[in-house]
Amino acid sequence: MLSETIRRLLADETYETDKIGMSGSQVLLFEDKVLKIQDDNDEAENEYRMMSYLSGRLPVPGIYSYEKENGKTYLLMGRCEGRMACHDVYMRDPALQCRLLANGLKKLWSVDISRCPCDQRLSHKLKQARYNVENNLVDLDNVEPSTFGEKGFRDPAALLQWLFDNIPQQEPVLSHGDYCLPNLFGDGDQVTGYIDLGKTGIADKWCDIALCYRSLSHNHSGKYNADYRRDKDSRPDDLLLFRELGIEPDWEKINYYILLDELF
Repeated sequence: MLSETIRRLLADETYETDKIGMSGSQVLLFEDKVLKIQDDNDEAENEYRMMSYLSGRLPVPGIYSYEKENGKTYLLMGRCEGRMACHDVYMRDPALQCRLLANGLKKLWSVDISRCPCDQRLSHKLKQARYNVENNLVDLDNVEPSTFGEKGFRDPAALLQWLFDNIPQQEPVLSHGDYCLPNLFGDGDQVTGYIDLGKTGIADKWCDIALCYRSLSHNHSGKYNADYRRDKDSRPDDLLLFRELGIEPDWEKINYYILLDELF
């Protein structure tokens, strides 16, 4: 049941349901607004806090209303300009796509984190991961095929122990936390918007690099859209993103953060 404030702001506008994201929330797309409905939890509250904090610092949607009712949160925000980084324009031009993604990372890293209200470093993330494992909240149907089983970890508890035993040195920056292609909007190689900020906060820079690298790989393998299914030899160069960032890949950290994300 929508509040009177949200009903008034939306009037009689028509909408369509977003079918691209994988967050588990319900997202209704209006002409110039977006209504995101999700469970009332720490991630929903974190998204509201970070959107408020980043307003004027980064291109994030403006907030019209944020309300809670019956265990749900209702976040009404503006729509981002530009196109998602998984749009056909970018999928057909991996060089442009990687320039956009690299620019998006650099803009995040340029933000002063001294007063950032949310901490997503490993001390926090591993505590969340432990809770998910102990309460059987890990979605085993949505993990990489090699993570568990004969050639992987015995179970989520074994992966969790490995993560605790192999904590890498961190390079704290402002991290999006779920830096995948549908969560970044652009116009050419210029960033026009960041969305899904529920995991945003201070974290290791390699967290976003790892999830971005995985998202690129999955999108160009055809996992999410058969139109882009390519054999390995015809996919974009694995090092293209790193050349745009001007850094060498740290494969150990990339593997660590991809494995950590399996528990969320």
